[in-house]
Amino acid sequence: MEERKSVPVMIQVKTEVFQENETREFFLEEEGQVVRVGESLYIRYNEVMEGVESPVPVTMKIMPDGSVQLIRAGEVRMKLKFDYQKSNETNYQTPFGVMWIKTFTNNLRVSLKDQPFSGSVQIDYDLFGGDEKIGVYHLELNFTA
Repeated sequence: MEERKSVPVMIQVKTEVFQENETREFFLEEEGQVVRVGESLYIRYNEVMEGVESPVPVTMKIMPDGSVQLIRAGEVRMKLKFDYQKSNETNYQTPFGVMWIKTFTNNLRVSLKDQPFSGSVQIDYDLFGGDEKIGVYHLELNFTA
């Protein structure tokens, strides 16, 4: 893929959330784009969220060291960083206020293909609010040009 050339893709995101002995699943299928800048790959799409008026722009940044950042902008703002077997702290800005959160990445897999241009990102992580575990998350993003 050429640097800075935006490639339109179909994106599918599946999120499983395990909280308080309950499992919830969320699915999203959306058009988006993928852009390579330097050695990083940016996957961009919009997400409709409950309680938020306009769609939230989302960027998943795949970095050369294998770590992944999930960035939400707009009414809801956050930048989650995922490093295999590491904790990362950040703040989560919502219309209701700011929360400090922490993630611990249990598993992280990135797979990219050239022909056809496609890929997948799978992240298993624990989410904490302060020292309290909020839930266990499984995020899977797939894209195809």
